[in-house]
Amino acid sequence: MCWVAGFILLDLTAQQSFLVMEYNVENFFDCRHDSLKDDFEFMPDSPRGWNYGKFRKKVENIARVILSVSHENVPDIVGLCEIENDFCAKTLVKYSQLKEAGYEYVMTDSPDERGIDVALLYQPYSFKLISKKIIPVPTESIGGRPTRDILHVSGNIVTGDTLDVFLAHFPSRSGGWRKSEKFRLMAAKILKSAADSVMNVRSNPNVIIMGDFNDYPDSKSVSEVINASKPGDTVEKKALYNLMDGKEGGTYRYRGQWGILDQMIVNGNLLGNGNIRTGYSKACIIDFPFLLEEDDKYGGTTPFRMYNGMRYKGGYSDHLPVLLELEFHP
Repeated sequence: MCWVAGFILLDLTAQQSFLVMEYNVENFFDCRHDSLKDDFEFMPDSPRGWNYGKFRKKVENIARVILSVSHENVPDIVGLCEIENDFCAKTLVKYSQLKEAGYEYVMTDSPDERGIDVALLYQPYSFKLISKKIIPVPTESIGGRPTRDILHVSGNIVTGDTLDVFLAHFPSRSGGWRKSEKFRLMAAKILKSAADSVMNVRSNPNVIIMGDFNDYPDSKSVSEVINASKPGDTVEKKALYNLMDGKEGGTYRYRGQWGILDQMIVNGNLLGNGNIRTGYSKACIIDFPFLLEEDDKYGGTTPFRMYNGMRYKGGYSDHLPVLLELEFHP
């Protein structure tokens, strides 16, 4: 797996670069019931015994991860998957170790039955918010359950360029990947169409697509529908490239096997010679030792989770975060 020491040593005080992080924080729920959602699993009287103390521990754990990824500055934008509501997001940015970082945020309010959403934290001094758009994924129309909306956020960065960020959490593999694949294919088609629209409208498009796709880089939804693969020797300005394709290790471990469910995809313009640029080597899986524990069943290490079944452990998430560095060349 990839160690991110190179990012830790960055001197960002002069805003020479821009850090983008994505993290599925796994069941970031408050401990209050939402009458419109199936959130009973994370209530004080549930078998998990989820309470305010455990919620606060979860908040501080997420804050610790975000604060740990660079030496001088926090990431400029952070995409979070599997966060329940505005109360969770506000507590994280206003009432945790992140308070001094000054993050603001935007998030979805999706029809997902469990109530989980995606949220984008951003530094207003380095990412001036222009707009946000919620993009529905109507899986009910093809026999699926309501799922997470896609979040599209546009902002100006210090070079004067516009950055368009899409944050997605595709439908799960519940019931088996074959049975559920059509729902991820629908999400991928909608996401691809939205990204293409931006690239056709902008004269100088800078597009980042990130999130938990519940599929791998070589899955049909990513490699064929979104049409994003590992960049080669030549790139096209409006084509999409998956910077996680071919990386060692993974962001999620299933039955002893690592896989990359969390993707970081950019358009070719960001791989060129513009004011803002990145490259394949600038994307990395964050695998700090404190995010891992020994896998007693399969051997090796596995993400240090909050729960093992119903047994509370106080860990972080079943996913590892991913990080992308953009460099400025004004």
